[in-house]
Amino acid sequence: MWQGDQGTGSWARPGDQTHGAQHGHGLGWQSGTGEHNFGAATGEHRFGSAHFAGAPQQTQTLVKPRGESRRSTGLIVGLTALALVVGGAAGAAGGYLAADSHSSSVTALDAAPPAKQTAAAPAGSVEAVAQKVLPSVVQLQVQGRSSAGEGSGFVISADGLIVTNNHVIEGAVNGGQIVAAFQDGRTAKATIIGRDPTSDVAVVKAQGVDNLTVSELGRSDDLRVGQGVVAIGSPFELSGTVTSGIVSSLQRPTRAGGESGTQATVMDAIQTDAAINPGNSGGPLVNTQGQVIGINSAIYSPQTSANGTGGSVGIGFAIPIDQARRTADEIVKTGKATQTVLGVSVRDNQQGGGALISEVVGGGAGEKAGLKSGDVVTKLDDRRIDASDALVAAVRSKAPGDKVTLTLADGRTVDATLGGQPVDPQ
Repeated sequence: MWQGDQGTGSWARPGDQTHGAQHGHGLGWQSGTGEHNFGAATGEHRFGSAHFAGAPQQTQTLVKPRGESRRSTGLIVGLTALALVVGGAAGAAGGYLAADSHSSSVTALDAAPPAKQTAAAPAGSVEAVAQKVLPSVVQLQVQGRSSAGEGSGFVISADGLIVTNNHVIEGAVNGGQIVAAFQDGRTAKATIIGRDPTSDVAVVKAQGVDNLTVSELGRSDDLRVGQGVVAIGSPFELSGTVTSGIVSSLQRPTRAGGESGTQATVMDAIQTDAAINPGNSGGPLVNTQGQVIGINSAIYSPQTSANGTGGSVGIGFAIPIDQARRTADEIVKTGKATQTVLGVSVRDNQQGGGALISEVVGGGAGEKAGLKSGDVVTKLDDRRIDASDALVAAVRSKAPGDKVTLTLADGRTVDATLGGQPVDPQ
């Protein structure tokens, strides 16, 4: 579970279902109540509970009166039997007449079912996107030394390279196990190629597989608020789940580690209202052409109890594919990732917004650009900076070597060439 400036998020897998019922005895019966709980085995998330109560039925109790004679008892029994015979005959006759009177009615049940759908799904529809993307989405089952979990990923090579979130597979570090379950029913063990906790991106390799369907990667620098998107993954172990929505916002600074995360984990997230739940993490967010434009990574989930959080409330966050693609490419080629840096430490400016520079690293990009401790950054290129995390996210959206223009609160502008530093996942 995580909770940060943007809210509370969580990743988990569902637990067991429990059912309970109480039944009475005698001529009547009474149903009890059943409760269905979908809990979180890892303690990271709880789906909640639904309660189903059965309404008690009326019961009949036959009591033999005290002092009743043997003869009168026989008479009562005989009359009762006669009444039952007469009532049964009347009921049968009434039922026959009722059925006969409606024998000519024509109902919807008499109509033949329509022909099976054979037309191709309309281009750009959720149906068409699902048909294209589902074969390339993978469920990742992770077993660590003391915990187990699951998440999602997507295939980037026919021989088994898979992109996912770092938080999905980090439980398998130092002796754990990962199993990749593909949409065609195949399963394979997977090993970690490399991971970057600061961007929450990881790459794993499924062993002994070939001819896998490869995802088509899009771009995220031209996304527009309001455009349609589709999220695919394995929420609560329900593999191959498809949900749809829109891009709700862009350039949303979000800490991948939540409240426990530092500025080192800030990502420049895509916000979407497509339903994302625990288990969707690592799966693709795609556009209406079926191109991956983000990696589903986190959700905002209000606290619902002292022990857990609710599911999707329509506020999910995805890592832009431009950033994730650069990181994954470095991992595949070198086994490590490089983090883009400005070479300064920042905190929120309490006197009017912006990112207050508290420290400048010697020899870094910031010092070379002329930045000093106490400067307040209000813009990076054309992007407004209203807090320290916004500056970190804006820098992370760039690549090492990119040139940027910083606007300061005193009206000055400085040009900087961003640097890079290797990420140590330990």
